[in-house]
Amino acid sequence: MNFKIRPVRIEDATAINEIRRQDGVRENTMGIISERITRIQNIINNLTENDHMLVAEIEENGIAKVVGVATLSVNRSNRVRHSGSMGISVHKDYQSKGIGRALMTSLLDIADNWLMLVRIELGVFVDNEKAINLYKSLGFEIEGRKKYVAIRNGKYEDEYIMARYNLHRN
Repeated sequence: MNFKIRPVRIEDATAINEIRRQDGVRENTMGIISERITRIQNIINNLTENDHMLVAEIEENGIAKVVGVATLSVNRSNRVRHSGSMGISVHKDYQSKGIGRALMTSLLDIADNWLMLVRIELGVFVDNEKAINLYKSLGFEIEGRKKYVAIRNGKYEDEYIMARYNLHRN
Protein backbone atom coordinates (compact mmCIF):
# COMPACT_ATOMS: atom_id res chain seq x y z
CA MET A 1 0.00 0.00 0.00
CA ASN A 2 1.29 3.42 -0.95
CA PHE A 3 0.97 6.19 1.59
CA LYS A 4 2.95 9.19 2.72
CA ILE A 5 3.68 10.47 6.20
CA ARG A 6 3.47 14.23 6.61
CA PRO A 7 2.88 16.89 9.27
CA VAL A 8 -0.73 17.52 10.23
CA ARG A 9 -2.70 20.43 8.73
CA ILE A 10 -5.82 22.05 10.13
CA GLU A 11 -7.87 20.70 7.23
CA ASP A 12 -7.06 17.16 8.49
CA ALA A 13 -9.27 17.70 11.56
CA THR A 14 -12.41 16.23 9.96
CA ALA A 15 -10.66 13.01 8.90
CA ILE A 16 -8.93 12.63 12.28
CA ASN A 17 -12.27 13.15 14.05
CA GLU A 18 -13.89 10.47 11.88
CA ILE A 19 -11.07 8.01 12.58
CA ARG A 20 -11.25 8.56 16.35
CA ARG A 21 -15.05 8.08 16.45
CA GLN A 22 -15.34 4.97 14.27
CA ASP A 23 -16.06 1.46 15.48
CA GLY A 24 -12.84 -0.51 15.41
CA VAL A 25 -10.76 2.48 16.54
CA ARG A 26 -12.71 4.16 19.33
CA GLU A 27 -12.61 1.01 21.48
CA ASN A 28 -8.82 1.15 21.72
CA THR A 29 -8.34 4.91 22.06
CA MET A 30 -9.81 7.64 24.21
CA GLY A 31 -12.18 8.62 21.40
CA ILE A 32 -15.91 8.86 21.97
CA ILE A 33 -18.79 8.83 19.46
CA SER A 34 -19.86 12.41 20.36
CA GLU A 35 -16.41 13.94 19.95
CA ARG A 36 -16.65 17.16 17.96
CA ILE A 37 -14.43 18.32 15.13
CA THR A 38 -13.70 21.50 17.08
CA ARG A 39 -11.85 19.41 19.69
CA ILE A 40 -9.41 18.17 17.06
CA GLN A 41 -9.15 21.63 15.49
CA ASN A 42 -8.24 23.05 18.91
CA ILE A 43 -5.59 20.36 19.41
CA ILE A 44 -4.03 21.12 16.03
CA ASN A 45 -4.22 24.89 16.54
CA ASN A 46 -2.60 24.61 19.98
CA LEU A 47 0.34 22.39 19.04
CA THR A 48 3.57 23.83 20.44
CA GLU A 49 7.20 23.29 19.55
CA ASN A 50 7.03 20.35 21.99
CA ASP A 51 4.24 18.60 20.05
CA HIS A 52 4.78 16.65 16.86
CA MET A 53 1.72 15.37 15.00
CA LEU A 54 1.98 13.38 11.79
CA VAL A 55 -0.66 11.89 9.53
CA ALA A 56 -0.62 9.06 7.02
CA GLU A 57 -2.21 9.98 3.71
CA ILE A 58 -3.20 7.77 0.80
CA GLU A 59 -4.60 8.66 -2.58
CA GLU A 60 -7.91 7.01 -3.44
CA ASN A 61 -9.53 7.72 -6.81
CA GLY A 62 -7.33 10.79 -7.19
CA ILE A 63 -8.35 12.19 -3.80
CA ALA A 64 -6.00 12.48 -0.81
CA LYS A 65 -7.35 10.77 2.30
CA VAL A 66 -5.93 10.82 5.84
CA VAL A 67 -6.01 7.27 7.26
CA GLY A 68 -3.86 7.57 10.38
CA VAL A 69 -2.52 10.03 12.92
CA ALA A 70 0.19 9.87 15.58
CA THR A 71 1.47 12.36 18.11
CA LEU A 72 4.67 12.76 20.09
CA SER A 73 4.51 15.21 22.98
CA VAL A 74 7.73 16.16 24.73
CA ASN A 75 7.42 16.80 28.45
CA ARG A 76 7.81 20.49 29.17
CA SER A 77 9.17 20.42 32.71
CA ASN A 78 12.95 20.91 32.91
CA ARG A 79 13.53 17.75 34.92
CA VAL A 80 11.66 15.45 32.52
CA ARG A 81 12.28 17.15 29.18
CA HIS A 82 14.31 14.09 28.12
CA SER A 83 11.04 12.16 27.81
CA GLY A 84 7.80 12.24 25.90
CA SER A 85 4.60 10.35 25.22
CA MET A 86 3.04 8.96 22.06
CA GLY A 87 -0.45 8.19 20.81
CA ILE A 88 -1.68 6.71 17.54
CA SER A 89 -4.92 5.99 15.67
CA VAL A 90 -5.31 4.24 12.31
CA HIS A 91 -8.54 4.03 10.30
CA LYS A 92 -10.09 0.57 10.79
CA ASP A 93 -9.98 -0.24 7.06
CA TYR A 94 -6.23 0.47 6.91
CA GLN A 95 -4.99 -1.32 10.03
CA SER A 96 -2.34 -4.06 9.66
CA LYS A 97 -0.97 -2.47 6.48
CA GLY A 98 2.18 -0.87 7.93
CA ILE A 99 0.68 2.57 8.48
CA GLY A 100 0.92 2.50 12.28
CA ARG A 101 4.51 1.26 12.12
CA ALA A 102 5.44 4.00 9.61
CA LEU A 103 3.85 6.73 11.73
CA MET A 104 5.56 5.52 14.89
CA THR A 105 8.91 5.04 13.14
CA SER A 106 8.76 8.61 11.84
CA LEU A 107 8.04 9.98 15.31
CA LEU A 108 10.73 7.80 16.90
CA ASP A 109 13.22 9.20 14.38
CA ILE A 110 12.30 12.71 15.52
CA ALA A 111 12.60 11.64 19.17
CA ASP A 112 15.95 9.89 18.74
CA ASN A 113 17.79 11.93 16.14
CA TRP A 114 16.41 15.44 16.45
CA LEU A 115 15.23 15.80 20.03
CA MET A 116 17.54 13.23 21.68
CA LEU A 117 14.80 11.94 23.94
CA VAL A 118 15.78 9.11 26.26
CA ARG A 119 12.32 7.87 27.21
CA ILE A 120 9.09 7.57 25.21
CA GLU A 121 5.99 6.18 26.88
CA LEU A 122 2.47 5.25 25.88
CA GLY A 123 -0.61 3.57 27.26
CA VAL A 124 -2.38 0.62 25.65
CA PHE A 125 -5.40 -1.42 26.73
CA VAL A 126 -4.20 -4.78 28.05
CA ASP A 127 -6.27 -6.73 25.52
CA ASN A 128 -5.04 -4.83 22.44
CA GLU A 129 -2.58 -7.52 21.36
CA LYS A 130 -1.97 -6.13 17.85
CA ALA A 131 -0.86 -2.78 19.26
CA ILE A 132 1.17 -4.36 22.07
CA ASN A 133 3.02 -6.52 19.54
CA LEU A 134 3.70 -3.49 17.32
CA TYR A 135 5.06 -1.50 20.26
CA LYS A 136 7.24 -4.39 21.44
CA SER A 137 8.65 -4.75 17.91
CA LEU A 138 9.68 -1.07 18.10
CA GLY A 139 11.51 -1.56 21.39
CA PHE A 140 8.80 -0.72 23.91
CA GLU A 141 8.56 -2.71 27.14
CA ILE A 142 5.66 -3.14 29.53
CA GLU A 143 6.50 -1.23 32.71
CA GLY A 144 3.29 -1.72 34.61
CA ARG A 145 -0.47 -1.94 34.64
CA LYS A 146 -2.88 0.87 35.50
CA LYS A 147 -6.12 -0.50 36.91
CA TYR A 148 -9.55 0.91 35.94
CA VAL A 149 -7.96 3.61 33.76
CA ALA A 150 -10.81 4.14 31.29
CA ILE A 151 -14.41 3.25 30.58
CA ARG A 152 -15.01 1.13 27.49
CA ASN A 153 -18.34 -0.40 26.51
CA GLY A 154 -19.76 0.01 30.01
CA LYS A 155 -16.76 -1.46 31.88
CA TYR A 156 -13.66 -0.09 33.54
CA GLU A 157 -10.58 -1.29 31.68
CA ASP A 158 -6.89 -1.60 32.53
CA GLU A 159 -3.99 -0.39 30.44
CA TYR A 160 -0.33 -1.21 30.26
CA ILE A 161 2.17 1.58 30.51
CA MET A 162 4.86 0.82 27.95
CA ALA A 163 8.11 2.68 27.43
CA ARG A 164 11.08 2.67 25.11
CA TYR A 165 14.49 3.85 26.25
CA ASN A 166 17.27 5.23 24.09
CA LEU A 167 20.32 5.47 26.33
CA HIS A 168 22.90 4.63 23.66
CA ARG A 169 24.27 7.94 22.42
CA ASN A 170 27.38 8.54 20.32
